Amino acid sequence: MGILYAPDKGNVLRTQLTYQLSKYREKLQAVIEDLIEGKNQPDSFARAEGERVVSDAREKAEKLLEDVDRLMAQIKGQAN
Repeated sequence: MGILYAPDKGNVLRTQLTYQLSKYREKLQAVIEDLIEGKNQPDSFARAEGERVVSDAREKAEKLLEDVDRLMAQIKGQAN
């Protein structure tokens, strides 16, 4: 026999998760915008390597944004 402990009610946890995910999404969006604008790309670094790294990071950040959006949609769907 076991006891299940939840720190808060389901709707409170969903609200907290949605808030945290939206903040995470904002940060990821800012990273993508910085990458697109070419910020933080060192001038002395080989351009080809820099572009590859930026492209790879942009793809990963966009994938994370999609994952966050999907999680937020699932959370909102469970709240209804």
